[in-house]
Amino acid sequence: MKRRAAVKGLLIFTGGLVLLPSCMLERDKASVQLKHLEVSGDDEKMLAELVETLIPTTDTAGAKTLGLHKFTLKMVDEVYGEEDQRAFQDGMAAFQKQTKKQTGSTFAECTPPQRQEVVAAVNAGNAAPEVLAFYKIVKDQTILGYLNSELVMTKLRKYELVPSRYLAYYPVKAAKVTSNG
Repeated sequence: MKRRAAVKGLLIFTGGLVLLPSCMLERDKASVQLKHLEVSGDDEKMLAELVETLIPTTDTAGAKTLGLHKFTLKMVDEVYGEEDQRAFQDGMAAFQKQTKKQTGSTFAECTPPQRQEVVAAVNAGNAAPEVLAFYKIVKDQTILGYLNSELVMTKLRKYELVPSRYLAYYPVKAAKVTSNG
């Protein structure tokens, strides 16, 4: 009888050890698992609002809804080199400082008109070089992700194979012949 109790206790203890890491996850970590970048939850929220400012939700889904902030993080983490990753992280911190200086709050806490003002200032080149490098990476990856998203590829674009469709009958207008004489 004591053997059953010992095995039962051992199984409960082992199950607790298996579940323990999932309970100990930090709340301030990004939701995307990254190998080379260190991004906090606040950074991810800021990035989500930035991509939403670039491609807002209208009658179609916006960048935040499509998860393009996660796409951007994954692409920078896996495709870009160390120098670009460092520039991305430094630029993200500088972007947050610039936003705080310009509006008095973080980018995620700003109102949509304030966000548009901040983005307009960066677009105009009124920012530090590291902010411009960060913004260029984010903008390029947001556009790339949007144009390759399922929404755009299936609902907004007509897909045609490379050589295009075959038109067996195509009306040709007769050319006017003029004589130079």
